[in-house]
Amino acid sequence: MGSQSDLDTMQGAAKVLEDAGVRVEVRVMSAHRDPEAVADYCRNARLRGLRVLIAGAGLSAALPGVAAAHTDLPVIGVPLSSRLSAAGGLDAILSVVQMPPGVPVASVGLDNPKNAGHLALRILNA
Repeated sequence: MGSQSDLDTMQGAAKVLEDAGVRVEVRVMSAHRDPEAVADYCRNARLRGLRVLIAGAGLSAALPGVAAAHTDLPVIGVPLSSRLSAAGGLDAILSVVQMPPGVPVASVGLDNPKNAGHLALRILNA
C-alpha cells in the first residue's frame, strides 16, 4: 500500500488470503516517495515466490500501475478514498483502471480490498 494510513483498509485483502491458507507479504511503499523501492520489490516478487500482487493507494493511486510496470505477475489494484479524494474517490478509480496498453491492472471497487483478496484466490486457483 502507498502509506501507513492505508494499512487498516488493506488488511482486508490479507485476511481473506490468510483465512484461505495463503502466505502473504504486507508492505508499505510509496510510488512517489520511494519509487526505486517499489520497482525493486516488484521486479523481485517472483523470485520470492509471489504469484499475484495487490496494490492499493489513494489520491493519485499510482502504485498499482507502477507495480504492473515492473513485473509480469498479475496486479490487482485497490482504489482507496481519503479526505483529500476528488469526487468521492473517482480520482483513485480512474488512476487504477485507465492504464496504457501493455501495463494491465485488474481493479476492484473503491475501498474494497476484500474483493482483491478473493480475486487473487481465483487467480491462484486457476
